[in-house]
Amino acid sequence: MEILKKSQQMLETYPLCDHCLGRQFALLGYGLDDKKRGETIKLLLTMKNHQLALSGKDEGFSNLRVLSSNGSFEMASEILKKMRKRSRKKNECFLCNGAFNSLNVLVENALEALDAYEYTTFLVGIELPSTIEEREDEFKATFEVNYGESMRNEFSRDIGKRIVLITNKLAEYKKPDVVVLIQPFSGQAILQSNPLYIKGYYKKLVRGIPQSKWLCKNCRGEGCDKCNGTGKMYSESVEEIIAIPLLKKTEGESVAFHAAGREDVDVRMLGTGRPFIIEVKKPKRRFIDLELLTKLINKQGQDKIEVLDLHFASKGDIKKLKRAEGSSKIYKVIVDFDRNVSDEELENIIKKLTKTNIHQQTPLRVLHRRADLIREKYIYEVNITRMAPNRVEMKIRCQGGLYIKELVTGNHGRTVPSVASIINTEAKPLELDVLNVIMEESKIGKKS
Repeated sequence: MEILKKSQQMLETYPLCDHCLGRQFALLGYGLDDKKRGETIKLLLTMKNHQLALSGKDEGFSNLRVLSSNGSFEMASEILKKMRKRSRKKNECFLCNGAFNSLNVLVENALEALDAYEYTTFLVGIELPSTIEEREDEFKATFEVNYGESMRNEFSRDIGKRIVLITNKLAEYKKPDVVVLIQPFSGQAILQSNPLYIKGYYKKLVRGIPQSKWLCKNCRGEGCDKCNGTGKMYSESVEEIIAIPLLKKTEGESVAFHAAGREDVDVRMLGTGRPFIIEVKKPKRRFIDLELLTKLINKQGQDKIEVLDLHFASKGDIKKLKRAEGSSKIYKVIVDFDRNVSDEELENIIKKLTKTNIHQQTPLRVLHRRADLIREKYIYEVNITRMAPNRVEMKIRCQGGLYIKELVTGNHGRTVPSVASIINTEAKPLELDVLNVIMEESKIGKKS
């Protein structure tokens, strides 16, 4: 069925505004918005029926009345008036109930919501009542609409274009900074700010600080006598030290901390630091001076925590970071033996552990939170420096995920081989430091 004939039938059945008529043919033609399509179709129908009316045909007058009332087309009304024919009152659009008349108001509401946030890219989302969407679906089925688009798409595109013109910001469909969610039938505009990601490296220069906030085991964060009302096992953490200045700068609601592995509370993280990404949720400010932020975090860290090489990141970088948790690491551990050990025994330890696969059953100390599995980890290199007859410093370069404390003690035979088992004596790790995290499989932290 030709476009004009189908359009006339639509208008005879239901009142339609320019937007809602034009939208049924949205895929036909280029460089037109739906409103212009609708106006053009109504103009052509008016000209056609004006010709019929001038020929004295009743069909022309009847169709002009439809265009005047159900099409709210002013030209049709003027023609009827000049020909001294009575027109009918204009009817509200069956599909949108006149909501497209409020486009300017919707844009103003969206801009007001956006005004409180810093952003470079945005996306307009549309929420429609289910009754409106069902009505349009039934309409399309009735008239076999094959070249139309949805009301949701038209609202989103038209509002988005106006916001671009006013703000000079970019519309982004995959990873926008913010999403402005508009409800055209209530006029409400809700702003959703997507997370801001910042990557870098942190060093933990003292012992006794956990990587992330550690809730009190007794009260689970509620606050009790055991934790002095703090709700925490430790007064501070790497995550919190980094988050405090960051949340102040971004005006975000909260953070999520992601790192390439974690060290124990009593272990220092030295060398070039551990790669991390901190995710700021619902930030209002995105244009952050990262050099200044670095100084603020390091001031907050008070020579206990230090960050370096901060750069903006993306959500995809978190996956790369997690994949790189198994990258090799270099550790330094001070080991005490329960007796004096000979140089030959130390050489034997080096020989037995270098270029060796370690079979390690989940350590007893973490069994409550990790599955009881046997994991195989590789040691690339071991160096030992004697400090006393029964004390040594070991440097170990190994695959990530190897538990170094249990490599020393053997963990009651759950780690094989171990330092203790090789020379058949008890061995105890006194101090453990991570010297380097070698990100061989990832570019996390690389300047972007």
